[in-house]
Amino acid sequence: MANMFDLTGRVAMVTGTAQGMGRAMALALAEAGADLVLLDRNAEGLAATAQTITQMGRKALPIAGDVTDFAHIDSAFAQVDRTFGRLDILGNVAGEAKAGNAEDMALADIQTTFHNLVISRYYTTQQAGRRMLAQGSGSIISIGSIAGVTSLGRAQSVYGMAMAAVIQMTRELSTEWAPRGVRVNCILPAQVLGANGLGPRMEADPWLRETFLYGIPAGRFGQPDDIKGLALLLASNAASWITGAIIPMDGGNLAKNGGGGLLAPIMERHGVKA
Repeated sequence: MANMFDLTGRVAMVTGTAQGMGRAMALALAEAGADLVLLDRNAEGLAATAQTITQMGRKALPIAGDVTDFAHIDSAFAQVDRTFGRLDILGNVAGEAKAGNAEDMALADIQTTFHNLVISRYYTTQQAGRRMLAQGSGSIISIGSIAGVTSLGRAQSVYGMAMAAVIQMTRELSTEWAPRGVRVNCILPAQVLGANGLGPRMEADPWLRETFLYGIPAGRFGQPDDIKGLALLLASNAASWITGAIIPMDGGNLAKNGGGGLLAPIMERHGVKA
């Protein structure tokens, strides 16, 4: 049987590849044989990722810039057309959000969050989709969040709303494009270290680390490399009949009832009596 995970000859574009899950996804696809188009505004980190990929013997096209800038996205796809003439995989990873109490959120911060996580991703997906539909095949993978399907309750209402939109985008486009050979799926991470300033937030609030872990049955935080296997599956022929899937990557977080487990061990470690 041929290797269903082999991506030799395919071209993948991944955003947010200077670090974290974007870098890990790009490396996983390159390890499976794909050539990579790398997008990130961090030029130094982008160059480092590109160097690692070229050392594997793959082609890497690093394009530094802001993926929320439509002109930059247009330029990036024009470079893809000139360099490779095709696009087989898109990984939507980059995207920032503003947090704050709902009653205090400024309209500008709401608009920025939706532009970053929803509108710019839709535009990038649209450009990729046009090329994939023309060739009759392709795989689009978006990074969502468990916050898009359940409330985190930590002044992140706008982030959760935006991630819910990413999930619905996945459902809508997968339904529309599946008959023409393009698959669209979404991965929902829980707390992944090395992403979105999670480490500094936990350092500032000693209870936050325990709160997060209390909700993760696997008993550990996610690592960027945890994305590798799932991204490779969704990008490859092994997932040829998987589209419209909303897949948690959360150590069991969504499976656990909020009142499950025992809070006492956490309280004892902090010297608090039950």
